Amino acid sequence: MAKAFRYSAILLCVVLVLLISGSEQLQSSQGETLLRIQRLLNYPSSLSSWNSSIDFCNSEPNASVTVACYEKSITQLHIVGSKGTPLLPRNFSIDSFVTTVVGLASLKVLTLVSLGLWGPLPGKIARLSSLEILNMSSNFLYDAIPQELSSLSGLQSLGLDDNMFAGEVPNWIGSLQVLSVLSLRKNMLNGSLPDSLSNLENLRVLALAHNHFKGEVPDLRSLTNLQVLDLEDNAFGPQFPQLGNKLVSLVLSRNKFRDGLPAEATSYYQLQRLDLSNNTFVGPFPQSLLSLPSVTYLNIADNKFTGMLFENQSCSADLEFVDLSSNLMTGHVPNCLLQDSKKKALYAGNCLATGDQDQHPISICRNEALAVGILPQQKKRKPSKAIIAISVIGGIVGGIALVGLIFLAVRKVKSGKTIQKSTIRLIAENASTGYPTKLLSDARYISQTMKLGALGLPAYRTFSLEELEEATNNFDTSAFMGEGSQGQIYRGRLKDGSFVVIRCLKMKRSHGTHNFMHHIELISKLRHRHLVSALGHGFEYYLDDSSVSRIFLVFEYVPNGTLRSWISGGHARQNIHWTHRIAAAIGVAKGIQFLHTGIVPGVYSNNLKITDVLLDQNLVAKISSYNLPLLAENRGMVGHGASSGASKDLSLSARINQDEKVDVYDFGLILLEILLGRSLTSGNDVDVLQDQLQASITSDDAARRSMVDPAVRRVCSYQSLKTMMEICVRCLLKNPADRPSIEDILWNLQFAAQVQDPWRGESQSSEGSPVAATHQPQLHITIY
Repeated sequence: MAKAFRYSAILLCVVLVLLISGSEQLQSSQGETLLRIQRLLNYPSSLSSWNSSIDFCNSEPNASVTVACYEKSITQLHIVGSKGTPLLPRNFSIDSFVTTVVGLASLKVLTLVSLGLWGPLPGKIARLSSLEILNMSSNFLYDAIPQELSSLSGLQSLGLDDNMFAGEVPNWIGSLQVLSVLSLRKNMLNGSLPDSLSNLENLRVLALAHNHFKGEVPDLRSLTNLQVLDLEDNAFGPQFPQLGNKLVSLVLSRNKFRDGLPAEATSYYQLQRLDLSNNTFVGPFPQSLLSLPSVTYLNIADNKFTGMLFENQSCSADLEFVDLSSNLMTGHVPNCLLQDSKKKALYAGNCLATGDQDQHPISICRNEALAVGILPQQKKRKPSKAIIAISVIGGIVGGIALVGLIFLAVRKVKSGKTIQKSTIRLIAENASTGYPTKLLSDARYISQTMKLGALGLPAYRTFSLEELEEATNNFDTSAFMGEGSQGQIYRGRLKDGSFVVIRCLKMKRSHGTHNFMHHIELISKLRHRHLVSALGHGFEYYLDDSSVSRIFLVFEYVPNGTLRSWISGGHARQNIHWTHRIAAAIGVAKGIQFLHTGIVPGVYSNNLKITDVLLDQNLVAKISSYNLPLLAENRGMVGHGASSGASKDLSLSARINQDEKVDVYDFGLILLEILLGRSLTSGNDVDVLQDQLQASITSDDAARRSMVDPAVRRVCSYQSLKTMMEICVRCLLKNPADRPSIEDILWNLQFAAQVQDPWRGESQSSEGSPVAATHQPQLHITIY
């Protein structure tokens, strides 16, 4: 028994000795590999502490060198040389170096920066099958990115900045499913980007600046985690990239983008840095970018942005730097940029009414805006005065000739009323020679892309009477939809199968065509995602004096009922839930914002009602009734968009502000019905409900939810509901000056949408307890 025990003890000692010996041998092997790496790198100063006696796994890390181990195996190796390190000697072999490095088979993180490495990166680097982070920036590596990297299924970060890699970004890059950082700045890469980038659902950083890429950026909306996109100094364009809304930094400077900014650019709530400088962006500058809640840096210098800036424009409290230089903007620099010493603002090279930075005469911006808006293919050329003069004279002569021909044709018809049968033509053929220039002098007009069929709409045009008669079966009673202050309304179907709404306006005054063209010019610009958009017009004439007897205005047909019918009108389908109600409110607010600032002159005091808000097949909200000056004049009234009898003594800006707040109050009534889920009966009812809302805001969560439509009260989040209630109460304040601006409303609504998770099956109260939610089908709504 004693002998057996002795044998067992001896065997245990042998095993322990072998284990210790194996561990020392393993550690010694890794140590030799590191010392060989030191030798191949020509003994850089950052590795001067390495020698054969050092315990690498327990060495003190610093900014230049870090070795990390797990269970005696090296899992992380960071070596960072001095900035500007020259190439390693001619006898250096990148192949031998990588062969040595892959001897550290357990590596998960490998950083080899500014070490003078040169040559094509060998594909054998992929033998480090556990690699999660690879950074070989600031070296002299060239040729293509090796395909073998596609086998690194666990790779989360790939950094190859500041090298000389060439060729295209390979299509296999989309197979790295867990990749969260792809940084290839300052290389010689070229071609277009592969569509497979959209497969990288975990990607947070995409940095491709200072290369030779070109063409359109792939659709990146599926990259819902993308926070940093840097495409500076390439040749991307012309379309603004399609992106998600979680971006923190977006840099598109020094490319070939030349279209207008999409509306969703104003919905990047988390955006801190936006650089669009040195492109050829056109169209109105979205001033709401200045008030994005997180923005600190905004640069749009050296573009062709137009629009009028206003002194009372709000700015984000975090905004530190703004560069609006070298665009085509008019108006005044916002006070929020001038009066805050913490904000640095550059705005030279525009046509602003300011004296402390160089500005152009306003005629420069007018002419440039005209060239950009109407002739985008020639926008880089400044038209000469001679060409402008010839164009204007030619337009006048052509217009006189056209009117004369129409007059002679009409006079040849026998007495009585007749109808001018016009051929189909673009609105430009009927444009007044004077008024459009006046419109364009203030560059807040919509871009040419919107006029020529944006939003999937056909170009605005003139309709012939034959078309309208055929579309309505000679204005049959079966096509009649109703009659109001804005004339008779018919539903029609065009030859291409599309449905339209036709308003027939009988003129009470005797005027020729030219008297209406400035109104038609304005109507032609009423094309927006959240408006029932204008498609065209037609005229009917009297025989005796060739004056206009009727005007036909053709609008898109929105078939899905009113917002009220979906919320409080007992719509046959299921009521729209909370996230869709917020989306509808945002849509109405954006429609109002477009009426106020998207066209010149703005359209105010629109007498908005929830029954005027229609929903299309995707439940996108569209305003169907607004205050067209043409309609107001025909009723013998003064249009609210420019002036009104009650405000003749006010300045223009004061009148505009007053009229804007009228629409804000009407919007508050719409928002109130969205919250309550029922119709409002009277003004007294509104006052009582406003007081109840105000009281519930300062009360607890249960009190707030008791006010809300039972159909949605269990699914709206605490902060989302509170924000909606607060902005509703502010819109309904008695004093117009106390009501919020439409930009303020939009910011709050978008915040309410942001804090409300539309895919959540339950909602959290303020105390964090879950509130069960009834299941409702999810509809995808894109808010522009």
